Amino acid sequence: MTDKPTVSVLGTGIMGAAMARNLCRAGFAVRVWNRTREKAEPLAADGARVAGTPAEAVEGADVVLTMLHDGTTVLDVMREAAPGLRPGAVWAQCTTAGIDLAADLAAFAAGHGLVLYDAPVLGTRQPAEAGQLTVLAAGPEEGREKVTPVFDAVGAKTLWTGDDPGAGSASRLKLVANSWVLAATAATGEVLALAKALGVDPHMFFDLIEGGPLDMGYLRAKAALVLDGQLSPASFAVATAEKDARLIVEAGEGNGVRLDVAAATAERFARAAAQGHADEDMAAAYFASFDEKPRG
Repeated sequence: MTDKPTVSVLGTGIMGAAMARNLCRAGFAVRVWNRTREKAEPLAADGARVAGTPAEAVEGADVVLTMLHDGTTVLDVMREAAPGLRPGAVWAQCTTAGIDLAADLAAFAAGHGLVLYDAPVLGTRQPAEAGQLTVLAAGPEEGREKVTPVFDAVGAKTLWTGDDPGAGSASRLKLVANSWVLAATAATGEVLALAKALGVDPHMFFDLIEGGPLDMGYLRAKAALVLDGQLSPASFAVATAEKDARLIVEAGEGNGVRLDVAAATAERFARAAAQGHADEDMAAAYFASFDEKPRG
């Protein structure tokens, strides 16, 4: 038995599964649900209870953690979960949902008596598996004692951005951070593609920038995935990167800012996905530089 809160994790993809495992290791009673049950089943070996429906997963839970594809999916799943939700439960909304649905998520929480925390996470597969994510969080100070141990179990750091989850301050910061990550990913692919087209050994480029202000560990890590053909399993998939890039573009447009690089990056991810790379690591945007035939 444990005196730690019972946590329900809705969504056990790359990130959600890793977070659920770390919650189990930290001694929480964990319930998991995923639309494709086969993705949740392996978590039973870690001590999680696999539920058949969202409502079953959240019944009596102290904390509900959502890690799904997008904000619309989050709302749909939470509506399915509604019959099992306990008034007063904490809702840690960790999906990168953008800012347009922030008010709708807050309204759902208020309508069901939930204490909402806008809590997207920064990191990919490896830091998620190691419990080294950075949690960006916004929500009321009263109640943080319930959710902080959950954040501590899945992350190495929690950065509080505000008290009002409906304002979406954490989600806004996540979009800013992702705009840099996705732009760097796209630029890495283009550097490798141009080097190939011009007959330049990419390692000569790495030697050229080594140790200087243009050098970057992220560049080298993503380039290595392409050069070594290690794009699966994905740390962060092409399809998810495209979704996030479009959220960034929409956020910019909604606030009077034109983001040309983000828009072009979204299209690169879309082309790579259409070529059959949707489930590979987002470094596979490299292939969007070539007229590659779709995989069939």
